[in-house]
Amino acid sequence: MLSDYVGRSRFSNQGERVVAGQHLMQATSDIFLGCQRTPSPDGTDRDYYVRQLRDWKGSAEIEQMVPSSVAVYGRLCGWTLARAHARSGDRVAIASYLGRSDTFDKAVADFATIYADQNERYHAALQEAVRTGRTQAQTGL
Repeated sequence: MLSDYVGRSRFSNQGERVVAGQHLMQATSDIFLGCQRTPSPDGTDRDYYVRQLRDWKGSAEIEQMVPSSVAVYGRLCGWTLARAHARSGDRVAIASYLGRSDTFDKAVADFATIYADQNERYHAALQEAVRTGRTQAQTGL
């Protein structure tokens, strides 16, 4: 449970906490989004969040995309994620927390460098697996 790591929640149950987070991050939430505390068969109360079963929204078929479409889709996903995170925080409190130093900037840059290095190692491992016949890959798409 999240409270084990960050302290007691201001919400009465964990389902309510999840719903509040979704309302913060989503421009428009599911109209049926809600929460429920229900006793389980063993008598323990369990918290749930509920949502619409079928939302009838479209979904991207990544397997059918050409590389240029994947790039556009990736940028759209990144923008959407950034927007959700921007909606979920108090920008003044975040700016105050970060302060005027470049400590956070350097930490993010260091993380990005380490992550990029890891991706290069993964790619090298994939290339080796293709070279030795352990897997197949299609190039030149």
